[in-house]
Amino acid sequence: MDFSNKRDVVDLHTHTIASGHAYSTIQEMIAGAAECGLELLGFTEHAPAAPGACHESYFRNLRVIPRRQQGIRLLFGAELNIISCDGSTDLRDEVSERLDFCIASLHVFCMAPGSAVQNTAAVLGAMKKPWVKVIGHPDDGRYPLDYDTIAAAAAEHRVLLEINNASLDPQGFRPRAWENSLALLQFCRKYRTPVVMSSDAHVVQAVGAHELCREAIAAAGMPEELVLNDSPQRVLEYMGLPLDING
Repeated sequence: MDFSNKRDVVDLHTHTIASGHAYSTIQEMIAGAAECGLELLGFTEHAPAAPGACHESYFRNLRVIPRRQQGIRLLFGAELNIISCDGSTDLRDEVSERLDFCIASLHVFCMAPGSAVQNTAAVLGAMKKPWVKVIGHPDDGRYPLDYDTIAAAAAEHRVLLEINNASLDPQGFRPRAWENSLALLQFCRKYRTPVVMSSDAHVVQAVGAHELCREAIAAAGMPEELVLNDSPQRVLEYMGLPLDING
């Protein structure tokens, strides 16, 4: 994929000090996003089952934060932890459905890795929740997945699959993230399943960092029209969110 004529203006997966193991504030993250030219920024704090994460009351009160600051459209959601093979997550449905959107992810501190069949069932179950718009870091080698099935289901349910820059960092802790990302992208090409590049930033310096994602996407020959980071409108439309900030 040739990014030379494309602007990368969307980062949906970031964390602040509220997540318990991140190091910047909301305002610092917004300033960093403005500096690197982002137009759509997602805040997705870890949901309650993660060590040190937010209480449910944090997510209930996100409605008070203005959704446009420093010229950036903001989305406030959660990174839900998938906690069982049926796709159950750790924030109550009545809270999750009121957020702007949710990412659903597998984390070892919330669900022990199972077989490929079990892990795939867990992700498929989470995809069926209407507020889950993104599957986070499906590249983690500790959780083998049936990428053929995952890519097909994501296209069916209009859920974005994430290519995660933090996973691809050579100092990252998710094994085989590069190989798994390439394998996943091949099936996304097969089913025309859109993906989104995410920084998974836990500090302001990482906001909008997608360089390693771009390398993986180029290596996989992913068509540029299936990578949605160039357009807030395309992302919002695909996720079924209002284009009007007051919508």
